[in-house]
Amino acid sequence: MEQDFIENRTFDEIQVGDSATIERRLTMDDIKLFAIMSGDVNPAHVDEDFAKSTRFQEIIAHGMWGGALISTVLGTELPGPGTIYLGQTLRFKAPVGLGDVLRVHVKVLEKDPGKNGIKFDCRCTNQDDRDVIVGVADVLAPTEKIRRPRTIMPRVRMAERARLHELLHAATHPEPVSMAVVHPVDTQSILGAYESARAGLIHPVLIGPEDRIRAAADEAEVDISDFELVPVRHSHAAAEEAVSLTRSGRIESIMKGSLHTDELLRAVLARESGLRTERRISHVMAFDVPTYPRPLFITDAAINIYPSLADKMDIVQNAIDLAHAVGNEDPKVAILSALETVNPKIQSTLEAAALCKMAERGQITGGTLDGPLAFDNAVSEAAAKTKNIVSPVAGKADILLAPDLEAANMLMKQLTYLADATGAGIVLGARVPIVLTSRADDAITRMASCALALLAADYQKKKGR
Repeated sequence: MEQDFIENRTFDEIQVGDSATIERRLTMDDIKLFAIMSGDVNPAHVDEDFAKSTRFQEIIAHGMWGGALISTVLGTELPGPGTIYLGQTLRFKAPVGLGDVLRVHVKVLEKDPGKNGIKFDCRCTNQDDRDVIVGVADVLAPTEKIRRPRTIMPRVRMAERARLHELLHAATHPEPVSMAVVHPVDTQSILGAYESARAGLIHPVLIGPEDRIRAAADEAEVDISDFELVPVRHSHAAAEEAVSLTRSGRIESIMKGSLHTDELLRAVLARESGLRTERRISHVMAFDVPTYPRPLFITDAAINIYPSLADKMDIVQNAIDLAHAVGNEDPKVAILSALETVNPKIQSTLEAAALCKMAERGQITGGTLDGPLAFDNAVSEAAAKTKNIVSPVAGKADILLAPDLEAANMLMKQLTYLADATGAGIVLGARVPIVLTSRADDAITRMASCALALLAADYQKKKGR
């Protein structure tokens, strides 16, 4: 891998009008790490219940978090290494909330040749191009050229609540997806749609009983006046209307609100009026596991109870396509069983071997498959080495295909409750991605699932599917 370097611009190289910019999305981990470092545990920043009682009605970033990002630009981009900070004025014009993307911009206002001093205009704006912080910085610029290997800092994980940072970052660039939110008559459904829209991930279309949707919004203390609302009498009608709008081309994704999964899928899978494709639909869960060095996809823990070999072919392909959508061009697929050798008495080992052969013959494309593999061999290179397993997948799996729904569901919940993993999931194989939320999902988990749906829909669009 090519070495990454950090390089400055000297006083003589810098001209009035030169500028530099970075962008950063605010996560709860950013707030907590800043609180740990500074000792500022003001409940407006770290206590969700208290924050709801403040004028902003939500957790907001410490003001100096944005100020620290200005220092980041000056110290690493312009002028860069060797810069000496002399002074900084700051005016805080608007709060920064969870999911906001801060654009930090510095621009050279004037130079003082006698002292090698430079005055910078500093401006932080959010995703709505609204000024959040403005000010002026005075620095001493370096006079000698500095070019050093960029120090790779250790990756910090918050043990109590890991987040899908890479996923949300990847979803920053595509246009928001139009999403039908089906029967959002509880606070979590409304908050999930509201926060996802606020983060620029979706354009929500709320479908359900109007009075109950508005009551849920009032209880959640959010303004949904800018959202399209399609009134229907009950949850069955909401599911059918969402499918109808999708078939007409108005909707690019669907999110389950406060209704049963079977109720939504019944409308999606209706043979004549639904959203079927030639693919079997399946659920993929994207996990951020603190003890694993890469995102981990698990399938299928929600749809296919005892999938056949043909079903598994589609389930694997759906997961591979999702991995492509989030930027993994060659995902490694581990086909799980109880052991790593083919045993005629264990059906999952036979199917694993068949799936690998199908991949070799081009029936499954876009990924590297191996199996059967026991779970330890799939995720631990040390375990694979101990058993003398030579494989491009063993110990490096990006996707875990479980033998059946029971195994996938147990694996998913074990990672959640024993390994502090955070997951976001969607259903693939229909005409559009479908976000299947759980009653236990909070707004931020729903937002991560919406990010997955956005990336999947954008990928399908680019592939012409």
